[in-house]
Parts: sequence; structure tokens; C-alpha cells
Amino acid sequence: MTTIDYHLGDSSITLLHRAGLAGLWMTLKQLEIEKVQTIQGLKWELRDRAITLSWDGKDIDVLDWLLKEAYQLDDGLIALRGLDSKTMNLEVQVTMHQGILGTFLQHTSTHKSKGVVPKSFLLEDNKPEILVKHKVLNSYVYQTFAKNLCDKKGSLSSKPISVAGWLSPGAVVKHTAFSSNTSFEELPEQALLLLFAPVACCYYSLRSQLRDKRAQYALVIPEITNLRTYAEYRQSSNFREAGYLDFCAYGLGDAGLRFLTQEKASEKVGKCQVITLGTVAWSSQQKTRTGLYVVEPDYQVCQTYEACKSHLSDRVVESSNGTFIPKSLAREFIAENLARNKPWYSGISDVITSNELFNRLTYEREGLNQMVKETEWDTKDEKLFVEACHEAISYTYGQLASYAQKRGEVPNFDRETVKIRTSLGRCKNAETFREFISSFFAKAGKIPTLQEHWTELMNMILCDWKKSRDLALLALASYKGKGLQEDDPIDI
Repeated sequence: MTTIDYHLGDSSITLLHRAGLAGLWMTLKQLEIEKVQTIQGLKWELRDRAITLSWDGKDIDVLDWLLKEAYQLDDGLIALRGLDSKTMNLEVQVTMHQGILGTFLQHTSTHKSKGVVPKSFLLEDNKPEILVKHKVLNSYVYQTFAKNLCDKKGSLSSKPISVAGWLSPGAVVKHTAFSSNTSFEELPEQALLLLFAPVACCYYSLRSQLRDKRAQYALVIPEITNLRTYAEYRQSSNFREAGYLDFCAYGLGDAGLRFLTQEKASEKVGKCQVITLGTVAWSSQQKTRTGLYVVEPDYQVCQTYEACKSHLSDRVVESSNGTFIPKSLAREFIAENLARNKPWYSGISDVITSNELFNRLTYEREGLNQMVKETEWDTKDEKLFVEACHEAISYTYGQLASYAQKRGEVPNFDRETVKIRTSLGRCKNAETFREFISSFFAKAGKIPTLQEHWTELMNMILCDWKKSRDLALLALASYKGKGLQEDDPIDI
């Protein structure tokens, strides 16, 4: 008899192995629910943090049966037994199928396809459907991998086996000339866990404006602390009945936070690892990890992200070329900060370094304005400073409008906005920023918030000029008032 014991507390396994253990748990549980007739005395015991597998039959026959039951096809789409994915919303099936092909199975050698077909999804009422294309598969590598776990006699191998990049994303050969010395290896029992990782992981289509365009999908690897609890969460209706938009993200931070705030997952999962895979200049023949975040938000981060998701929400846009989901620079930037446990506006001056980027940011000034008003700030002085800047901008525009009216001209608010932004961009140290902010406030005239809270705001400017610079640029990007139409972007 062959017996294998797995436990979440095993110090020799990684986050991806633990995800695989959860994937195996969910698969075996679904076999129980469906009352599938097992092969050759295969038995298992499922516990909250452990699994015991045992069987009497030939190793290769049992493992081959298990993998073929776990990984199936449904009309050319990857079907995961552990998620009972055949009964899921079609939009969820397609996004999961695309996600697995965009992360684990990126290389064409890992699957056989018979072409690409389109699917149409209605994402919003009274909007045209969006067209999504996906590969139709004949087979994929998970279904036939049992032979690689066994020796020539069909018994579970006692020697480590080579781990390909599709089995452990990013675990690639470091040098092709020394592949035997630089490749990754695993014992067959642990490689079996990696085979089930795709069941427990989650996948998001990326629409990033700050990252390499070649990274099209984010792979979310959860931290599993309780197998039963995670299985209930991953198989909940919130995932099963979700829509295509629910699996679109604007960056690694957005993907991780979206996953962890789904049905308050952070209370059950705690944290997750988010990675992207792509080609790099020194290794164009294989997929390499091009980005990695460990996302572990606290309650306040989750609340701020929920506000961000609400005010900078997903939307569907019609164009002459059809319906599409636009990118969101503001949402991506804020989520990246939150995922790193930084203030949501942190570093905006270092990212928005051109008029083009500023123009993109101001397309979403309505949402940014709501974030400024409703988000809980680390300190009261931060919000007061933004309010003072908003008042200064309003008075400056008012003066501009008054001068233009006297001359019988149309006021050029856009030019004034560009002047303020470029002046902020030249602030490279405390001295130049203080010169700018002094001139900015003085030109505007009497500013009520500044007069009332003079001491607090001046202390902030003197103590942390970089934070003050970020807040000033945020104020400019989020300003809504005279001179700007509510829904129109600034044309720079």
C-alpha cells in the first residue's frame, strides 16, 4: 500500500505547495460530493490542515486516474473538478481558462489547441456586448503528467524530478548550458501538490498603464491556513456567479486587493502573493517572473481600497471599434500604494511626471475628488492641506476669469493648470518646494483653510516637503470647481 501524508505546517513546502494542497483538498471533496467511483482502493482523509492519501493499486494508474478526474475539458475550456467549474457562470469559466493559459500554461508546448473562438458577454445593461476570444483546447499537460511522477515500473519515483516553469511559475532553468545544475527539482510527492495549485489560485486580466504591456495576467497565490475554510471561500457564490469585470485588474496591487476584499477574504486568507510572468531581454525563450507583490492589508487598507473601487469603478466604454474596458491610471496607482501599505496618494509626484500622464489622471478627477472627501486620512492635516490647495486653485481661476472678462476674452484655465503642474515638477528639494507653495498661496490671496490652520499646515510643509508636494499635485488633479466642467478632462 502507498500512503502519502500532507500537512500545511510542513516547513519544506512553499506558498504555492500550500495552494496545491488546498487544490487537492477541494478536488477530493468534490469527488466525494459527486460520489465518483474511485480506482483500485484509493482512499483519503480530509482534515482542516492535512490530507492523507492511500491506495492499493499501481501508482501510475491511480495518479493518472486522479489527474484526469481533476483536470478535464468542457467544450474546449479547462474544467477544474475541485471548483465544479462546469456549473459556473460562463464568464467565470472563460476568465479562469484564459488566466491559466496566461500564467501556468503560457508556453504552447503545454497544451494543444484547435483554434480560437469568440464569446460575447453583456457587462452592463444598455451597453453593447464585449467580444472575448479564447483558445479551444484538445488537451493540456496536467492531464497526462502522472508518468513523469513514476519510474519505468510505474511506481512513484524515489528520486527528485525536474520541475518545469509551467508547474512552478518562475522556476526556470537559469542557464541552458548548465541546465542540470540550474534547473529546479522536487520529490514526486511535492510535485503532485504543485499539480493542484491552479485549482486554488485566482487569475486576473491586467490593464496596466504603469507596467510592461506584455504582462497580461496576474496570478494570485493565497496563503492557506485552513483547508476547509479556504475551500468554502473559493467555492462561494461570489466567485461562481461573478462576471467578467470582476476578474479585470489594473495592476498587481489591484489584483491582490481585489482578491482579498472579495467576500472579506482577508479575514479568512490573511495575505496573498501576486506575480506576473513575461519574457525578459536576457531570456526571451522562456517565461520569467516580471513582478511579485506580497499583499497583506489591514482593516484600514481594505476600507480605503473599497472606497477606491467604488469611486474609481470598472466601466464599459463604447467606441467606433466596439466595446472595451478602459484602463484606470488612478485606480492602479492607488492600489499599488495600498498593496505596499503606503498612503494612497504616496509618490504621485514621482509617477505623474509629464503632462500626458497628468491628463490621463484627470480623466478620473471625479473619483479622485470623492476619494479626497470621503477617505479616512492618516492625519487631519493632510486633508486640510488638500482643501487649502483646492481653495487656492479656485481663487486663482477666479482671478483669471475676472481678468479675461475685463478684456473680453475666454479664460484659459488649461494653461494655468499646466503652469502649476510644471512648477510642481521642478520642485526637487525642500527649498524649491517652499518657494513654489509660498508663491502659489500668495498669488491666490486669502485662503480660509490656510488662515484657520496656519500653524498645522506650515509645520507639515516644513517637516515633510515630499508629502506636501504629493498632496499639492493630488489637489490639482482632483480639483472640481469653477472653470472645469464636471465630466470633461483637461485638454493639455
